[in-house]
Amino acid sequence: MSFRIDEGFVAEQNRAAHAWLEEDYAHLGRQLRRRGVEVEQLVERAIAFRVAVPSWGVGTGGTRFARFAGAGEPRSVFEKLDDCEAIQRLVRVTPGISLHIPWDEPESAAELKAYAAARGLHFDSMNSNTFQDQPGQKLSYKFGSLTHADPAVRRQAVEHNLHCMELGVKLGARSHTAWIGDGGNFPGQVHFRRALERYLESLRAIYAKLPPGFRMFIEHKLYEPAFYSTVLNDWGTSYYCTRELGERAFSLVDLGHHAPNVNIEMIVARLIQLGKLAGFHFNDSKYGDDDLDAGSIKPFQLFLIFHELVDAELEQLPGFDPAYMLDQSHNVTDPVESLMTSAVELVRAYVQAHLVDRAALRDAQEKNDAITALSLLKQAFTTDVAPILAIARERAGGAIDPVAVYRASGYRRRKAEERPAAARQSAGIV
Repeated sequence: MSFRIDEGFVAEQNRAAHAWLEEDYAHLGRQLRRRGVEVEQLVERAIAFRVAVPSWGVGTGGTRFARFAGAGEPRSVFEKLDDCEAIQRLVRVTPGISLHIPWDEPESAAELKAYAAARGLHFDSMNSNTFQDQPGQKLSYKFGSLTHADPAVRRQAVEHNLHCMELGVKLGARSHTAWIGDGGNFPGQVHFRRALERYLESLRAIYAKLPPGFRMFIEHKLYEPAFYSTVLNDWGTSYYCTRELGERAFSLVDLGHHAPNVNIEMIVARLIQLGKLAGFHFNDSKYGDDDLDAGSIKPFQLFLIFHELVDAELEQLPGFDPAYMLDQSHNVTDPVESLMTSAVELVRAYVQAHLVDRAALRDAQEKNDAITALSLLKQAFTTDVAPILAIARERAGGAIDPVAVYRASGYRRRKAEERPAAARQSAGIV
């Protein structure tokens, strides 16, 4: 039998922390009431928040130089779901799973869907892989996929995306994400305009077969693996492509896919305003596409992004329905711990964004009062909402302290015993 974290064990661990949590929660509630904020409403919002976990994120990631395997890594998509269940059981905001094909190709879609449902999970989005060559693949993607100069390679890449969507329908997914690494490493290697034309041609073939109820997400990236030029290099090009495709095509924002010091929160606001924000791959970075844990480097930027998202949510903008997903590479941490911590940080930023006094902020903006405007944002950002997050997890059946409960359960040790090292599967990096 595969080891699972028992709900009774979680409740037992919570009892030891409940007294101090109630004290901190009551104190925070009094503070917020003085500011005209009802703490219980924030708990409700924290409970309702959702972010999907990437199936590939539960394995140990790597770098361009090496990969150091971790203990108890999942060897199959079913074992990946076991780890996803452990995350959801403790944080209670991650029931959605994003799959990557062919990494997660099941022999039976029905069996995989039932396995997920039995663990309180569902499939959120499908992700195609045309940035690697797979065993048995007829044509290579070394020089591109959806934009390759050879029409046969493009057709192969299109067919793979269509297969992903067909599988997604069987699994109950709701969206399809296409990310490509196409581009060039040297000047002159790629004809910029023709490459983008070929990209759109391929996307139109995929979009034409988009299943009912599905949305199509495309994901831009400034560089890597092509270091001189990438075909879908920025949000403006992404917006142009989604506009050309149709109303069910949207631009996905990965926080590490931009030029250094780019104002990502403004990009988010622009895509919201244009009605083309798909959602997010949440991570963090210091230098480039580092795929670090969310909120570990730039927590204020994460808050400012959620400030824009919550602003649109509260205004109830038509069509505003962003999809949230984590996308990280865990090189030196336990992937389950990192994913739990990141999920908590997203809920933290989401709740903090609801603390912004938007009426006062608008007044300061209209009066060109920069100091007051910044102070209002900083007041929300510096408010410690940890008791709200912990209460929300506890009420939903999760852990007051997810990492502490996870470690106390011995989950990683048990999985190391269950999953021999010889057959471990690479997680891959996206």
